[in-house]
Amino acid sequence: MTGTTVHLAVYDTFADWEPGFATAQLTRHGHTVRTVGLTTRPVTTMGGLSVTPDLALGELDPGDSTLLVLTGASLWDTGDTLAPFARTARAFLEAGVPVAAICGATAGLAREGLLDDRAHTSAVSFYLAATGYAGGAHYVEADAVTDPGGASGGALVTAGPTEPVAFAREIFGLLGVFDPKKLDAWYRLFHDSDASAYEVLEG
Repeated sequence: MTGTTVHLAVYDTFADWEPGFATAQLTRHGHTVRTVGLTTRPVTTMGGLSVTPDLALGELDPGDSTLLVLTGASLWDTGDTLAPFARTARAFLEAGVPVAAICGATAGLAREGLLDDRAHTSAVSFYLAATGYAGGAHYVEADAVTDPGGASGGALVTAGPTEPVAFAREIFGLLGVFDPKKLDAWYRLFHDSDASAYEVLEG
């Protein structure tokens, strides 16, 4: 990894609540989060918010990034509009730069063939099976999964649509945002509402 800039993909209908836990803490811990769209024209999130991308996808270079984050969106399941983001994910992984995908973005990666030989998860196994991908044997029943990559390229984080906290946990672990003890405490606080974990985080 060559820097501290995390790129968050934004597109019409993107699920704006899914990256929030991750981006808030990344920003608080020294990372810069920049948004990237198909173009720099504003997009409208699933929640009706207008977001103007910082840069267009064609300007994005994996060498300038620490991580590419892809969220869910209705458009992942209604055509090929977002296929360029899946192709960009391939370029990132081949360059050894991590990618994190949640919800419908996992289907986009499946269609691109990026889950065929990596441990991964999603909403449910048959959601990805419907894409016709060849990675069913590598599906893991878990809230979120990190495949470390290695010879196959950069690390890959995947999560289902109901697990933005687990998704963030995997990203934090990957990027070293918290030490293991604080990472566990952060997860217990935000996932389990364990108030005792707050003391560990503030200690």
